[in-house]
Amino acid sequence: MQIEVLAIGLPLLGAIIAGLFGRSITDRGAQFITCLFMIVAALISMKIFRDVAILGNDSVTIELFKWISSGTLDVAWSLRFDALSAVMLFVVNVVSASVHIYSVGYMSHDKCKARFMSYLSLFTFAMLMLVTSDNLLQLFFGWEGVGLASYLLIGFWNHKPSANKAAIKAFIVNRVGDFGLALGIMTIFVIFGSIQFDAIFSAAGDASNASFLFLGYEFHALSLACGLLFIGAMGKSAQLGLHTWLPDAMEGPTPVSALIHAATMVTAGVFLVARMSPLFEYAPMVQMAVTVVGALTALIAATIAVTQFDIKRVIAYSTMSQLGYMFFALGVSAYGAAMFHLFTHAFFKALLFLGAGSVIHAMSDEQDMRKMGGIWKKIPMTYIMMWIGNLALAGLPWFAGYYSKDLILEAAFADHSWFGEFAFWCGITAAFLTAFYSWRLLFMTFHGKSRADDKVIAHIHESPLVMQIPLAALATGALFAGVAFAPYFIGEHRIDFWQNSLFVLEHNDTIEAAHHAPSWVAQMPVFVAIIGIFLAYILYVVAKTIPTHIAKIFSPIHSLFFNKWYFDEIYDALIVRPLIALGRVFWKRGDEGVIDPLGPDGVSATVNVSSKTVGRMETGYIYHYAFAMLIGVVALLTLYLFKFYW
Repeated sequence: MQIEVLAIGLPLLGAIIAGLFGRSITDRGAQFITCLFMIVAALISMKIFRDVAILGNDSVTIELFKWISSGTLDVAWSLRFDALSAVMLFVVNVVSASVHIYSVGYMSHDKCKARFMSYLSLFTFAMLMLVTSDNLLQLFFGWEGVGLASYLLIGFWNHKPSANKAAIKAFIVNRVGDFGLALGIMTIFVIFGSIQFDAIFSAAGDASNASFLFLGYEFHALSLACGLLFIGAMGKSAQLGLHTWLPDAMEGPTPVSALIHAATMVTAGVFLVARMSPLFEYAPMVQMAVTVVGALTALIAATIAVTQFDIKRVIAYSTMSQLGYMFFALGVSAYGAAMFHLFTHAFFKALLFLGAGSVIHAMSDEQDMRKMGGIWKKIPMTYIMMWIGNLALAGLPWFAGYYSKDLILEAAFADHSWFGEFAFWCGITAAFLTAFYSWRLLFMTFHGKSRADDKVIAHIHESPLVMQIPLAALATGALFAGVAFAPYFIGEHRIDFWQNSLFVLEHNDTIEAAHHAPSWVAQMPVFVAIIGIFLAYILYVVAKTIPTHIAKIFSPIHSLFFNKWYFDEIYDALIVRPLIALGRVFWKRGDEGVIDPLGPDGVSATVNVSSKTVGRMETGYIYHYAFAMLIGVVALLTLYLFKFYW
């Protein structure tokens, strides 16, 4: 077996052992095995990343076995190791290993530790299958596996009704996007006669002008295929319209939030669009849609985050906003910049989530920032980690987010299109709001007078070492991932780094154009971030009563943001309630009114009446039976004579 296979197989093996034999090996054994396997997988992923991406060795595809052979459909189960999948392997396994180790401390009081560790490893395996797939069907397998595992993890605390509802909501909303992805895969098979990546990409240029008949209308073939794929990406990556599951998913344990919403599940859509870049480059209308949706997602999510009080929900909307940045980078063909932001974001967002988990752990499971404050001296390590994560998220110089997010904004400006400029200004506004809500979170959580109960204050303590080590590892990435890898992802080595895993038409190379953007374009994100931090300091440290007055003065706008732009209420009114009403009609009038009376209920009622009628004839008197026999004989003779003389 080649060592690369172990990077994918070890998490699956850990999930099986912990899931099936957790009671035999005890919780401690399950934790040890899953953590050990994830650490080994992460080390192998680092080696793959170094060999394939940094050193520029040839891509490798390992065929494990033949999967499907039916007519012209021939699919093998293969593992594709190119620069794009190497980046994702590095991100997924390193963050997952950190989360596994952190969970040993965070879930120490839970009764189902082995099951939780099994779910984490299963989720990791599904994500790895997605990013190393060599064809669309295998990618779809990993895609659905991630959805299933996320359902299990979000609803892990199934004794809580809110967790069960959140898991179901995530599952259903993602099914909407998955339906688009499935249609997109079918469309690609019709266009190219294959779902193998190499076959599709090599023929993309020839199919650039092809048309496709769909629902009685003729569409540009690649635009239709890419549009359907983008719907799938919207669902998985919580883009505007299919995003409502993301904040509710915070009902899961905090390590789940870090794993799903930092580096893995929510970035699957970004990876999909980047992987299919040879098709999206020939679908300019879809690229425009991707840019606009991403820009609106970045802005609207940031406006919601500034009004939330649940520490995990603030970070969740931050994730949604940063995913919007990645998508509008994809829309302007800055695929390398999008993947670089995915790479850096994984470290500082996982750091923020796990840091928030450390706060929640210290505050006896309290998540409301209005009940925190004044705790930085009691948990100094967590405080420092949150500072590093916030600085990287805000994109201040020399932190990881500075190198990736700023280049995305420069690329959008350098696209010189109306939608690129729209994305740029949405991104600038979101950058200001990001800095503001990040330090609002920091000041409300750690500074000022404590607003917690006395019992909670007495219990506040720093997290154990097993939780601090992953925080330190992720903080290292948040500090140095940007400066260390910028030359490879977006700099002078980017051509050799990405090799053939990304495709950009020559006139669409916005990353190259971004390096020649005016200096004010590069300085603007840092400038607005500093203003955002300063404003948060004034409102939440110096003059703490002002935010309440602002909320009252601008009550309609505050209510709009606080209630998440009423997306849930709108969907409830336009979709959920009408479907429930329609279902009730089918239930009461269709099922109970027509089908049951004519079907099972009708048949059973007829049999019941008939049996009662026959039962009345069973009186037990001989003369009754003799009389019935006489009537029968007369009836038979009458029938016989009638037929004879007729």
